[in-house]
Amino acid sequence: MPLRPLTWPALLALTALLAHTGMASAQASAPQPRACPTEVPSNAVCHTGEDGLGGFYWIAIPAGWKPQTGVLVMHAHGGPADTGPARLARGEEDLKRWAVTVKAGYAWAGATYRRGGFGVSMAAEDTERVRRIFVKHFGPPRRTILHGQSYGASVAAKGAEMYATVDGPNGPVKGPYDAMLLTSGMLGGGTRAYDFRLDLRVVYQYVCKNHPRADEPQYPLWQGLPMDARLTRAELANRVDECTGVRKPAAQRSEQQKANLANIVNVIRIPERSLIAHLNWSTWLFRDLTQLRLGNRNPFNNTNVRYTGSSDDVALNAGVQRYTAEPAAVAELAQDSDPQGRINMPVLSLHAINDPTAFVELESAYRETIERAGQGARLVQTFSEESEHSYLSEPQYPALFTALLRWVDQREKPTPQSVAALCKTYEAAYGESCKLLPDYRSAPLASRVPPR
Repeated sequence: MPLRPLTWPALLALTALLAHTGMASAQASAPQPRACPTEVPSNAVCHTGEDGLGGFYWIAIPAGWKPQTGVLVMHAHGGPADTGPARLARGEEDLKRWAVTVKAGYAWAGATYRRGGFGVSMAAEDTERVRRIFVKHFGPPRRTILHGQSYGASVAAKGAEMYATVDGPNGPVKGPYDAMLLTSGMLGGGTRAYDFRLDLRVVYQYVCKNHPRADEPQYPLWQGLPMDARLTRAELANRVDECTGVRKPAAQRSEQQKANLANIVNVIRIPERSLIAHLNWSTWLFRDLTQLRLGNRNPFNNTNVRYTGSSDDVALNAGVQRYTAEPAAVAELAQDSDPQGRINMPVLSLHAINDPTAFVELESAYRETIERAGQGARLVQTFSEESEHSYLSEPQYPALFTALLRWVDQREKPTPQSVAALCKTYEAAYGESCKLLPDYRSAPLASRVPPR
């Protein structure tokens, strides 16, 4: 009989065994010099290598950086849109996007993770492995900041807890990370952050009835897509456009397309421009998550969800497909990806209030988790008046790094107001305006995504 895919506990156990036997570190390659992307300051030096488990890494070090006085920013990247093998090019993409870190004088290191697809604890392990490679070859930095972006914020939040303490010669000691920055974070944990994408699949299918079409094999929508399906992203985009006209100017849409699109985006509460992207995630990412990581078990539940915002909510709620989560799948997903709030370091976060990909209300979910764990004093959240996800106004990032380091080094805890004022001092050097809203506070996640 075919082997069942390894579940997360089995993967974690295998990784621990490899680490214990020395196989994981023995196979890691030493950093090799490589030309930096043009986005990185020209006087910086870059290195790449393999982590020993199938992943790659990029390292960038600014001119004059010394470990005795320098700061290392460990970057956990977003996604997990790519579901295939790890690619060195992915690390280069991340370094290009976050070259601001090197411009600000910090060393930067990022892992590609050992594979694409879902696996928060796995990605946290891979990030920590690259940190150890950096220390081995370039020396222990004075401070280390863990930076997580989007899905990577979930990775960082989990990693901060996994490595809050490590084994020392006389017992557990504080872990390697001095502070954490979370930007545009998917911070609800796997058991909460993806509920709305199941909602999207069932509402979209009720309205459009073309994913899957009636003449195609039917499957439970929580699966994302059958493993042997040949649907491409381009074909899915064509189906979405056929039903909603979302890629056309509004004036070129039929009345039926306008009605279909309004029903979908009003119920799910996403902007039109992110509809296709969210459907991609709830198709290929769901396939990876449920079938390859959870052994074809369902972690999502919408049994009692009440959907509102359509032209006929009664008909919608009577007609959408309903699914009941399997408790074991939920527990396994929670173990892998849900933060528990057990942090022991300062944490700053930044989120655009109109983020089209990760709802700003996810910040409230993380805040509630931290407060339940009794660590609310360690978290300061900041928000910006922006409508982007991947990268926000550039001077905001060095301001956040500076605020974190002052918090660690001088015990000067920042406030949203002090971060906004500090950001203003970076505008001239970075050529953009700060867009922080120091008085904003995110609403509960339940105000955006129907509770279940």
